[in-house]
Amino acid sequence: MFIMKTKTVTKLFKKVCLLSLALVSFTTIAQEEEKKWFDNFSVNGSVDGYFRYNFGAQNDNSTAPATSFANQSGFALGMANLILGYEGEKVGFVADLVFGPRGEDAVFLSDGSSQIVNQLYAYWNVTEKFKLTFGNFNTFLGYEVISPTGNFNYSTSYMFSYGPFSHTGLKADFAINDSWSAMVAIMNPTDYTENNPFDTYIFGAQVGYAADNGSAYLNFRYGNEGEPGLVGPTFQVDLTTGWDLSEKFYLGVNTTYLTTEDQGDADASGFYGVALYPQFKTTEKFTLGLRGEYFSVFNGGLVDVVGLDAEGDGSVIAATLTGSYDIGDLTLKPELRLDSTSEDFFSDNDGEATKSLSSFVLGAIYKF
Repeated sequence: MFIMKTKTVTKLFKKVCLLSLALVSFTTIAQEEEKKWFDNFSVNGSVDGYFRYNFGAQNDNSTAPATSFANQSGFALGMANLILGYEGEKVGFVADLVFGPRGEDAVFLSDGSSQIVNQLYAYWNVTEKFKLTFGNFNTFLGYEVISPTGNFNYSTSYMFSYGPFSHTGLKADFAINDSWSAMVAIMNPTDYTENNPFDTYIFGAQVGYAADNGSAYLNFRYGNEGEPGLVGPTFQVDLTTGWDLSEKFYLGVNTTYLTTEDQGDADASGFYGVALYPQFKTTEKFTLGLRGEYFSVFNGGLVDVVGLDAEGDGSVIAATLTGSYDIGDLTLKPELRLDSTSEDFFSDNDGEATKSLSSFVLGAIYKF
């Protein structure tokens, strides 16, 4: 009798254990599937604002460096940035939405509801080494980006401000090996992100090299940026690179050259520049960095940017010293900036023309 009871209890115990194990396995699998499903989606972004003050010049928004975004006086708004994404095994998408003055400046050629769209694209990982992206994406040229979370300095450079912001088109990325990559693209005229009002297209290309301590990218774009016959083709070549020279010292470099052919007998016009970005990490929370930029316009390639002489030439040297202090997900960026032009471009407190402007900016960026 005792043996029978023991066998019965043992069988019952085995059944309970097997049932429990099955339930645990099912629950674990369900949790893993649920976790994996939700892990494919991402939501992140940022909000930012700033304070700007001119030294020895008027503070009424009429006097500021002719660069993007941080050019209002007093306390001013940046933007709210919301980025939604889905990353599947083969396909995915990104919907990057912006709200506020910085976002409006970033998508300035848009109209209607698309004014909030910074990026909107889908992609297909055809193979492990070949990827296609279709839609509206931020430019691959240059060192700086639209989002303040991607830049060390809060104010932006001249090269960034007058290079392309975004493109709409189709691009193909190739991973040649662990270090080398390439990209080719066909796109609408620059910054025409919603449609193409001209029967012209821009061709882009990139060659990249990445190592453990840094990377370098050589970028190109070529094509007619406007109505055929009215605007000549534009060519731009751009080098962007950055390297960790030690645990605490980083050096970034950006140089660019842009030229647009004239449709008549005049010489081509455009601009070129170079910027250095040394950064030194003093503590875990504080980093000090300098952006030193030289930017030159030739043959009237840009107007109302640096001041031009009778031949349409002009240049500016801009030095920006920025501190970056992290408080959790909040980053404070105090910076001092000095812009000095070859021709009179700014005005002092008395409204007299002058070649230099010094200013202070305090940016606050929260990233989530």
